[in-house]
Amino acid sequence: MLNQQLMDTLFTLAHTVAAHYGKSCETAVYAQNNDAEYTVVCIENGEVTGRAVGDSAPERIRGMFGENPPAGDKTGYFDKTADGKILKSSAACIRDENGRVIAVFTINHDITALSVASGALSELVNPPGGSGKQNHTPDVSELLDELLWKSTELIGKPVALMNKDDKMRAVRYLNSKGALLITKSGDKIAEYFGISKFTLYSYIDDKQGK
Repeated sequence: MLNQQLMDTLFTLAHTVAAHYGKSCETAVYAQNNDAEYTVVCIENGEVTGRAVGDSAPERIRGMFGENPPAGDKTGYFDKTADGKILKSSAACIRDENGRVIAVFTINHDITALSVASGALSELVNPPGGSGKQNHTPDVSELLDELLWKSTELIGKPVALMNKDDKMRAVRYLNSKGALLITKSGDKIAEYFGISKFTLYSYIDDKQGK
């Protein structure tokens, strides 16, 4: 359990980071409550994800707790809210003197507007014929996140504003890059674009699409 001094420190950090980046940046602290459940104990700008104090931690965060958690710190991964916002997120483990994770500090930055601007500016800032910036992706999960991000950049608008043709074009881009070869990627891609798996594969198989 968090002691009061550490809790105060984390609360101050959450407030400071959120104030620095503004309303588009949510910061939160997750910890175990008296019922041994992992919940939000502090949050700033919760409107980004719709979470509030007392809400249960998402599965990704719950997996970071414990003696030897399977998931460690994660920095700069991409996520999407139910209403289509694109998030750039980070999560850091807070450990006690025995190395046990007792809290997780998270940042969720809504970059939806930035993603649209990025697509519009990419042709101006990248040299003709250049390969652009190369990002290191250490595992297939992060590789899929990166490909989803690039598919959104390709269309030049967030998923919430995409029509059927936009989504079809994005899905075909992902297929051309081998994203569908990643284990269980179909479920994640379908969820990302708000379509069924049947629709996902129909987009790929439709020979009439552009």
